Amino acid sequence: MIIVTGAAGFIGSCLVSRLNSDNFNAIVAVDNFDNSDKNKNLIGKKIMEQVERDEFLPWLDENHEEVEFIFHIGAITDTAEFDKDLLDKLNTNFTRKIWQKSIVYQIPLIYASSAATYGMGENGFDDDENRIEKLKPLNPYGESKNEFDKWALKQTEQPFFWAGLKFFNVYGPNEYHKGRMASVIFHAYHQIRETGGMKLFRSHNPDYRDGEQMRDFVYVKDVVEACVFLMHHRKNSGIYNVGSGKARSFLDLTRAVFNALEMEENITFIDTPEDIRDKYQYFTEAKMDKLRSIGFDYKFHSLEEGITDYVKNYLLPGKYY
Repeated sequence: MIIVTGAAGFIGSCLVSRLNSDNFNAIVAVDNFDNSDKNKNLIGKKIMEQVERDEFLPWLDENHEEVEFIFHIGAITDTAEFDKDLLDKLNTNFTRKIWQKSIVYQIPLIYASSAATYGMGENGFDDDENRIEKLKPLNPYGESKNEFDKWALKQTEQPFFWAGLKFFNVYGPNEYHKGRMASVIFHAYHQIRETGGMKLFRSHNPDYRDGEQMRDFVYVKDVVEACVFLMHHRKNSGIYNVGSGKARSFLDLTRAVFNALEMEENITFIDTPEDIRDKYQYFTEAKMDKLRSIGFDYKFHSLEEGITDYVKNYLLPGKYY
């Protein structure tokens, strides 16, 4: 059996689909199954059992002998969540408990970290583990992820294989339920279809022109390929970036959405809200050498390729991956 926590969510459900495509059908889906919109992500997928998150640890105690691998993808991913106790409970402490059981039961573990740990990027976007103590996340969500990364690296006892994956700006199918936390591509698609145009934040940094703010946008299909590679690799434990490795501008992104919709470009600019202006990231780019160095030679989608696939094959027909 392969466990996927956060299985009904965006990345988790795409990972289940990818595993099914390789005939891994003994999937144990762990989540809170109280969101009917989110649960649609699992329709048609091959799943052996669904386990509520609060029941997972006792379930693992009873069934660990049959578990081959754990993907711990589930977490509170809201960057605007400021309940630190809740984030500590679900993002940091819950992951520690899974880590400890992975050691006791000798189960390899991959868990979701985040590029939010890099903050403004003043220390770069290098997944060199010696730099992790210096990182300054911008919000409690990023702090909760960074705290676990730091804790994991200090442990003398570790699962025989583990990897923490710093996902960058992930976009793609199965994010219909995410509301305001969905990707910029998702929001651009809906805004363009509804209004015929797209409003982008104006730059308030003299080093960047309007719309030239840059992010590492990574297609979810590429993210799950990295997960599957590491599941088979099972050596070189550590923390890895998972991004496209190439920063692209919001103008590039928006133009790609217009192109995928075969609509005429119509882009305007509005001021970045003052309450987020001083914490606004103008550049993120995953340094991907580390994952490449252990044999991950997969070719990532370009931004244009990913957006075209997402828009034409999922958003327009309303399909799931």
